[in-house]
Amino acid sequence: MVDIQNTPDTREIPLQKVGIKGLRYPVQVLDKAHGTQQTTAEVSLFVNLPHDYKGTHMSRFIETFHRHRSSLGMKQFLAMLEEIRGALDAERAFGSMCFPFFMEKCAPVSREQSIMSYTCTYEGEVTGGRQRFFLKIEVPVTTVCPCSKAISDYGAHNQRGIVTVTLQNTSLFWIEDIIAMVESCASGGLYSLLKRPDEKFVTEHAYDNPRFVEDVVREVYLGLRNFKGCDRPFSWFRVECENFESIHNHNAYACTEFEGDQA
Repeated sequence: MVDIQNTPDTREIPLQKVGIKGLRYPVQVLDKAHGTQQTTAEVSLFVNLPHDYKGTHMSRFIETFHRHRSSLGMKQFLAMLEEIRGALDAERAFGSMCFPFFMEKCAPVSREQSIMSYTCTYEGEVTGGRQRFFLKIEVPVTTVCPCSKAISDYGAHNQRGIVTVTLQNTSLFWIEDIIAMVESCASGGLYSLLKRPDEKFVTEHAYDNPRFVEDVVREVYLGLRNFKGCDRPFSWFRVECENFESIHNHNAYACTEFEGDQA
C-alpha cells in the first residue's frame, strides 16, 4: 500500500515535536506497599521530525507504549522512549504520562482505612546517549494561617492547598515517601474518611501547626535536601504551594527551585 508519510517534503521546515496527545490507557506503576498498582494514565508521546520527512508513523507510538504498559517505572519509561526514538528513526523522543496514584491511608485516631488519590506525572526525554526524567507529585494539604491565629480572639482561617513537587530523578525512591514528607511540612494532610474523633484530631493538629505558603515551600525544600529515601540526593527539584484561600477571592502561591550544590 502507498505510504504517503514516507514521501519527501520540500518545504525545508523541521518540526520539534510530532506524535500523539491525550491517549488514555491502563498502566501498571510501582507501589511501595504492594509492589505494583493498576491505574489509568493520560499519555503524550512525541519525536522530532527532520525538514525532509513528510510525516511520522503514529501507530508505532501506540504499539511501543502497549508493550511497555505493564511495567512503567523510571527506567522502563525511558527505555520505552528510546525504543520509540529508534522505531521512528528520530534524534529525540519525548513523553509524559499523568496518572492518579492511589494510597491506602488510616485515619489518625479511629484507624479507619480509605483510599487517597494523588496526581503524578512522568516527563522524559531521550536524545542519543542523553536521558532526562522528571517526576511531578501533587499533594493536597491543609494549612492554618499563622497571622489569623495570632490576631484572632478565637479560631483561625484555614484552607486546602496543593503542594507540587517536581523532581529530577537520580535513583529509585518511593512516591509514598515523598507524599508523607510533604504532608508533614504543612499544617496537616488530607483523608478520604474521618470519624468525629479523627476530625477533632486533625483540626487541633492543624491549629497547633500554622503554616503560610512560604513556610510550606521552605519546609519541603529542606525535606528534599535531607531526603534519605534514595541512594543519591536530587540533582534538581521545584517546590510549589498554592492555597485556595477561604477568606480572599484569590489564591496564595510560593515557589522555589534547587539545582546542583547551591545553598
